[in-house]
Amino acid sequence: MITRQLTHPDSIVVIGGSNDTSKPGGKILKNIIDGGFLGKLYVSNPKETVVQGITSYPNPADLPQVDLAVIAIAAKYIPDLVDLLTSQKNTRAFIILSAGFSEESHAGKLLEERIVASVNKVGGSLIGPNCVGVLTPQHHSIFTYPIPELHPKGCDFISGSGATACFIMEAGIPKGLRFANVYSVGNSAQMGVEEVLKHMDETFNPETDAHVKLLYIEHIAKPALLLKHASSLIRKGCRIAAIKAGGSDAGSRAASSHTGALASSDVAVEALFRKCGIVRCYGREELIAVASVFMHPLLEGKRIAIITHAGGPAVMLTDALSNGGLEIPPIQGEAAEILKEKLFPGSSVANPIDFLATGTAEQLGFIIDAVDNEFHEIDAMIVIFGTPGLNEIFDVYALLDQKMNQSKKPIFPVLPSTLTAKKEVEWFLSRGHVNFPDEVMLGQALSRVMKTGAPTAVKPLLPAIDKATIRKVIDQVSDGYISPAAIQQLLDAAGIVRAGETVVTQVGEAVEQASKLGYPIVMKVVGPVHKSDVGGVVLGVDTPDKVAYEFNRMMAIKDTTAILMQPMLRGTELFAGAKKEGNFGHLVLCGLGGIFIEVLKDVSSAISPVGHDEALSMIRSLKSYALIKGVRGQKGINEQAFCDAITRLSALLEAAPEISELDLNPLLGTADAVIAVDARIRIEKA
Repeated sequence: MITRQLTHPDSIVVIGGSNDTSKPGGKILKNIIDGGFLGKLYVSNPKETVVQGITSYPNPADLPQVDLAVIAIAAKYIPDLVDLLTSQKNTRAFIILSAGFSEESHAGKLLEERIVASVNKVGGSLIGPNCVGVLTPQHHSIFTYPIPELHPKGCDFISGSGATACFIMEAGIPKGLRFANVYSVGNSAQMGVEEVLKHMDETFNPETDAHVKLLYIEHIAKPALLLKHASSLIRKGCRIAAIKAGGSDAGSRAASSHTGALASSDVAVEALFRKCGIVRCYGREELIAVASVFMHPLLEGKRIAIITHAGGPAVMLTDALSNGGLEIPPIQGEAAEILKEKLFPGSSVANPIDFLATGTAEQLGFIIDAVDNEFHEIDAMIVIFGTPGLNEIFDVYALLDQKMNQSKKPIFPVLPSTLTAKKEVEWFLSRGHVNFPDEVMLGQALSRVMKTGAPTAVKPLLPAIDKATIRKVIDQVSDGYISPAAIQQLLDAAGIVRAGETVVTQVGEAVEQASKLGYPIVMKVVGPVHKSDVGGVVLGVDTPDKVAYEFNRMMAIKDTTAILMQPMLRGTELFAGAKKEGNFGHLVLCGLGGIFIEVLKDVSSAISPVGHDEALSMIRSLKSYALIKGVRGQKGINEQAFCDAITRLSALLEAAPEISELDLNPLLGTADAVIAVDARIRIEKA
């Protein structure tokens, strides 16, 4: 947990504080002093009695009682030091900058575990080790630059990488992005990104706390904690963007089913972020651009007016917005003609609104007022204004500042002349604004924000199912792929509609059951995982002789133990499945079957549990959704029935977490029903 001694310490000691500000212990002490820490400040350095004007205690045992210890000494000395501070100095918060722990070796991991045990024993807080520190209005316990001027309306930033945190701040500050608190969690030995976010959620004050949270994550150790508190903060009015790095290696693995092949930890991250309502970013500049969008009023619609005096950037921005699903609707009518009369000849108000390189601040004001008050087909505007350097443009940026503070619709500024108009841009930023020097990055960021939905229900209402029967079946089966009979029991108990079927082991039984099922029938081998690859699926068997022939042929296929027989049904092939993905729990996937899953991999994913609304969103996000709706006069698929199959699958997973992999492939969908024709379920009880 995060203690008061970490966030609001009355006293701090820098262990390893130095007069050499090129060392972490020296730089962090200087930053704490320069940051104006109001409490008592101590140093412990075995070779000094005064460090940077602060009294030093060569022996830590001689220190007075102290709330927070910032440690920058060799790793091997730290466990004993932490024991001393927790037991004798009532220290309840630690920031350990030093490296040499779990990131380096097993021996380092053991040192780290000793430290965590000591801190936990007294209910203390530990940030690090192997971090750059913490930057808050109360204390600047960070040994790196830049150190931005903190502002309550800035961003709270939590990073698993200290260097990345520095690089993001360094790139964001010149654009006007402001920060409120910065936490670098390093190895996250006791607390990681999730725990810091939890603290921000549990202590959130909408009047005083930052409403924008930025995350840089390399490992999501506690997805459920992240889901709970990220979605809670967003429901409270916050906006969250995150980079999750390191997904590509985890995505390449062998798998024995469609679900296994399509599911990965990175797909799970995508699904988790969607469930939370987090905007996922893939690089530093993208995170900065999304954060900068967050600093503007909420965009209520997707219809954008582009206001420019330069054609090229407007064209590139139009492409970026259109490709991202936003609209640049044409502007026309009497109000447009009235506006055009106020501009120089040759100007265009069609959208983009181009008021030429000779356009004035006054004309920009006319345009913004018209868009804000007259053009009701517009939800927001983007103003592009730079300069070739012939004249100063303070008047334009002053006008833009005024209109941004008054406009009912969001205005996003693209001021590309960051060198030529450096003084003017700096003045504009000093007014509390954020600049987007690159119009394409802005367009992409707006698209990402618009496509990210609100958080879904953490505990959605699931369909009622027969949990007692499900538990009875699961308790009786062994690890591995389970039998068709057990699968039938599970599907029936979950209320998943399935085709009538029977499993036979004798040729005479096959002929008899085929007659009961009704011709034509489908015959499939039981045993081999990939039936089609070994000739283990036959369609349209329509006579007793063909049943007998195919039975004998298929029973000779390697690993075959029986033959599954079903009536031959028609419909559009669909797919639904699930895979347990580490500590994320079950990842549920759906899509069209056949070529759409085999080649195009057109699937949607969600973290279980999946309720009705989320299942419907999964279906409607498919690229092939038009086929589900029905095209060219063909009847579509029953969406509600498909949705019901997904939610019942999720309910089955919640009742039977031992399911490690599940495929319903194919499901056959018609306008009336969605029916499971084939299923595979694998169990891992360990």
